[in-house]
Amino acid sequence: MERIVATALQIVDEEGADALSMRTLAQRLGSGTATLYRHFDNRADLVAHVVDRMFGFVAFDADELSSVGWQQALRTGAHAMFDALARHGNAARLLVEQVPLGPNAMALRERCVALLLESGFPPRTAAQAYATLARYVLGFAVQVNRHEGAGPAAADAQAATAFRSVDPDLFPATLAVASEMPVPIEEEFSFGLELLLSGLERLRGA
Repeated sequence: MERIVATALQIVDEEGADALSMRTLAQRLGSGTATLYRHFDNRADLVAHVVDRMFGFVAFDADELSSVGWQQALRTGAHAMFDALARHGNAARLLVEQVPLGPNAMALRERCVALLLESGFPPRTAAQAYATLARYVLGFAVQVNRHEGAGPAAADAQAATAFRSVDPDLFPATLAVASEMPVPIEEEFSFGLELLLSGLERLRGA
């Protein structure tokens, strides 16, 4: 089972999420699809295992971070989740297909929600906070390798040139901040995360 899921993740990493099928996986493994169906009910079941394998790469120990406060703990957890999913940008797109309910995903959700509850967040707010945080991380993770072909550096350089070349009469505000654009995705992620955490502080105990 472990080898099958690892190979499935490799296919997605190399060829994209749409390339993953039972037939493609069987060919890569040198076996028949019947063998795979003994382990997985269908492609959706296979996808669920691939997604959960990614969550197993998230290095986040809530107990170890309990002493630093909920904001720093969630900050660390969000960056750990981002790093794990961004390393598998193609596979991260699979999370759009279903809510992750595998053991690794459930364990991470449990740790984060427990941290929020213990820090004074009402149950509904704790649930919404984790869901929002997880979707925020996912949204950035799938964009890490967004510039196919030319590469992120070349695409960003092209965008920077375009911003600096805008008509000052039509886009004066854009030109005023052109030297700061485009914002590197890692900086954008961290900035937005701070906004989320600051907003959550205002909801704590509400």
